[in-house]
Amino acid sequence: MSSPGGSEILLVTSSYPRWQGDATTPFVHHLAQDLRLLGWEVRVLAPHAPGAARDEVLDGVPVHRFRYLWPESLETVCYDGGALVKLRANRWNYARIPFLVVAQWFAILAQVIRRNVALVHSHWLLPQGLTAAVTARLFRLPHVSTVHGGDIFALQGAVSRACKRFVIRQADVVTVNSTATETAVRQLAPDSRNLLRIPMGASDGARHDAAEVATLRARHCRGNGPLLVFVGRLVMEKGVGDLLEAVHRLQASMPGISALIVGDGPERGRFERQAEQLGIAGRITFCGWLAPEMVQLHLQAADFFVGPSRPAPDGWVEAQGITLIEAMLAGLPVISTATGGITDAIRHEETGLIVRPQASDEIAGAVRRLAGDPELAMRLGRAARVLALQEFTRDVCAGRFSAVYARLTVQAPAREKK
Repeated sequence: MSSPGGSEILLVTSSYPRWQGDATTPFVHHLAQDLRLLGWEVRVLAPHAPGAARDEVLDGVPVHRFRYLWPESLETVCYDGGALVKLRANRWNYARIPFLVVAQWFAILAQVIRRNVALVHSHWLLPQGLTAAVTARLFRLPHVSTVHGGDIFALQGAVSRACKRFVIRQADVVTVNSTATETAVRQLAPDSRNLLRIPMGASDGARHDAAEVATLRARHCRGNGPLLVFVGRLVMEKGVGDLLEAVHRLQASMPGISALIVGDGPERGRFERQAEQLGIAGRITFCGWLAPEMVQLHLQAADFFVGPSRPAPDGWVEAQGITLIEAMLAGLPVISTATGGITDAIRHEETGLIVRPQASDEIAGAVRRLAGDPELAMRLGRAARVLALQEFTRDVCAGRFSAVYARLTVQAPAREKK
């Protein structure tokens, strides 16, 4: 299926790679790439950021980044962990939100007026869903709004809730990435009948050469291991501190234990100091941000993936956990928590092991169990990969979005005659 009449799908987002090799979470970019491979003419609209190009074609995807403040050094609301993280770190960013919202709305209007847009697909209810909903209503365009989690779990003020409810009711289709996100949307808008559950897809990375994997493992693994790995943003809610506490608990009974912390974020310094204070700094490697192929290499070198996500004080929970899916695709046994939408993929003793949030003793117990039962670890890893291939790959998820687009763009002419 391709875009009707040479028209375009406009993807509106606040999180998108700012340049080639950027560390910004790429799942919207991956979706845009995959939809273009399916024949859709996709164009992305995202906020500008210091150092980013206004217009470029990134991996085949046309991207326009709109300015919302001058000089560009003031454009600090988005990226580097996302708007919620930036707002939490610096409350002055709240004063910049109105400029972002107004500029985004005018940018969407300009795209719709100047280009042949067949459908608008907004990512996150606020502000993208709101500005896209108003524009779609004005121009009688189909509108798909995707809820990623933080936008529904956090921002619980009366005005925010009213705006989110408006978007949910106005959109032709609202997609949610997990059962937890769907439940939260239905609680906010019980009368919503336009919900579809479509997770964001994860990449099934190529297998690295065995010698390359062995070399990396030898560099980081102490003795017989085990070698643990975490991938994600270095913020408190991802549970990195709980993983460090678990390694501290295990070092006496498992002298070979070590861990790779892949990713970066505002709390990295705090976790590095914690490792020093716990006396485990020599067992922990903070790898920083890595290119996707290197992330795959680190997953393949490890024994177990630990993603002990915990709720944040502002209400955020892990809505889906794409890095968990990537670990499943790599065939790794996963230890995680029953928060948010994680249990859609990590089913206790079937595709992984579930522990309570903020329970480093339970993380330690799960590591002991997997290390002491290689058959269990292998069974969990195999089952996890099968489930991930069936439900969570980029190909599967892009195909579901494509089917939604096809249905709505066929309906669009009838809408215009009303």
